[in-house]
Amino acid sequence: MGIGGCIGLIAVGAILTFATDWHMAGVNVDLAGLIMMAVGFIGLAAYVSILKRRRVQPPVAGTPVVEVEDEHRYYR
Repeated sequence: MGIGGCIGLIAVGAILTFATDWHMAGVNVDLAGLIMMAVGFIGLAAYVSILKRRRVQPPVAGTPVVEVEDEHRYYR
């Protein structure tokens, strides 16, 4: 689930919780909206945490190793 899906879950959950006045037999619409918002926030936090780890730059390597064989150069 990407960032858009997480924000969508939060928005739909907020609409169900705060902006509707539905009453369904056997279903608590307010609780369903709160659960959707909680799942959206947890997903958003997990996504940001993973994205933060991906952005860490490895240290810059030194000069590349050059091997010369038969007039060809191989960089590692």
